[in-house]
Amino acid sequence: MAAYGLYTHIASNKFRSMLLLGGLFLLVYVMVFAGALLAEVALNSNRPFEAYITLAAYDLVKAFPFATIGAAVWIVIAYFFHQNIIDAVTGGHDVTRQEQPRLYNLLENLCISRGIPMPKLKIVDSPALNAFATGLNRSQYAISVTTGLMKALNDREMEAVLGHELTHIRNGDVQLLVIAVVIAGVIGFFAELFFRIFFNSGARYSGGGRSSSSDGDKKGGGAFAIVVLAIALIGVAWGLSLVVRFALSRSRELLADAGSVELTKDPDAMISALRKIEGRGELPGATSAVMEMCIDNPREGFADLFATHPSVDSRVKALVKYAGGHDPGPMPLPDGDAETGDSAPQSGDTAPDARREPPQPGPWGSSPQPTPSPAGSILGPWGRP
Repeated sequence: MAAYGLYTHIASNKFRSMLLLGGLFLLVYVMVFAGALLAEVALNSNRPFEAYITLAAYDLVKAFPFATIGAAVWIVIAYFFHQNIIDAVTGGHDVTRQEQPRLYNLLENLCISRGIPMPKLKIVDSPALNAFATGLNRSQYAISVTTGLMKALNDREMEAVLGHELTHIRNGDVQLLVIAVVIAGVIGFFAELFFRIFFNSGARYSGGGRSSSSDGDKKGGGAFAIVVLAIALIGVAWGLSLVVRFALSRSRELLADAGSVELTKDPDAMISALRKIEGRGELPGATSAVMEMCIDNPREGFADLFATHPSVDSRVKALVKYAGGHDPGPMPLPDGDAETGDSAPQSGDTAPDARREPPQPGPWGSSPQPTPSPAGSILGPWGRP
C-alpha cells in the first residue's frame, strides 16, 4: 500500500502493522516446520526424503496450537513490556517537570498547541546525540532524549526534535517500528536457539554416508538433504524478519521532519538540529532495532540499499526546498566535554559562527521566548534543570 500523503501514510502504517503481525505467525510456523525436520532426522537418519517431509508436516499439525499460543504470548509480552526492554538496553529513565523543567515545558507546550496527549519524557544518560519515540498506545507513548543531545542543542533545536518525535507518534510510525522489532526479535531468538541446539548437540547426520551406492540415495540419502532444507528455512525466516525492518518506508523520517516544522513553524531549527546530530547519534550498546527508532541512525546499510533513514543531506535539502529553510552546512559540535583547546570567544560572534559556540546560559521565565535572528539562536542550559 503506497503512501502519497500524510493520511495515506498513517493508513499505510496501520495496514502494514496488520501484515507484520500476520507475517510473525507465518514465520513462526516455518521455524516450527524446520525444527520438526531436524528432530525427525535426529530420531532416524536413514529415511528417504519424502518420509521426513510427511512426518514433519504431521508434527507441524500437532504443534500448530502451541506455536500459535507461543507467538500470541510473545506479542502480549512485547505489548506490555517492550518499553522496559528498551529502557534496559538504552538506560532510559522517566523524568518529571521538577527534574527537567525546560525540556518538560517544551514538550508540554507542543502537545497543548495541537491537542496531543502528553507522552512520558525519558532521559538516556549517553553522550550520543539522539532521540526516539516508543509505545503502542496513548498510555505507553514516550519520548527519550539523550543527555548529549540536551547539552548540544539550544531551545529552538530541541523543540524541533521533540516535534519530530511527536509527529512519529501522530503518524503511527512508532507502532509499526515496535511491531517490526517484535517480529525480528522473536524470529532471531528462535533461529539462534535452533542453530545452537543443532550445532552444539554433537549430533551427526550421516545418512548419506552410510549408503555407498545408489541404493542409499533411496533409503538413507534423504537425511542430508533434509538438514540442508531445514537450515535454509531457518535462515530464510531469520532473513525475512530482518528484511521486514528494511522494508519500513524511509519517507517516515521526511514526514516527521515536515511535521516538526508544522508544529514549530521553524524550519531552520530542524535543519540546524539535524546538522548537529549528523553522524553523532550512535548509542553505545544499542541494538540495530533500537537505532532504527532514533531520529538519526548512523549505521548505514550495504551501499545505502538497506539504510533505515534517508541521509541528513537529503532531509535538509527537502526542508530547504519545501519549507524555505536555510542550510548552514555541516556543523562542528560545541560540546563542552571535548578537551580540544577551544579558544573561540564565548560571545560577540555573528552569523552562522554564533551557532558553533557552546550554549550560553540564559534566563527562561514564564514570558515568551525572544524571537531569534535568522542566523542566530537562543541558547539555553540543557545539561541541568
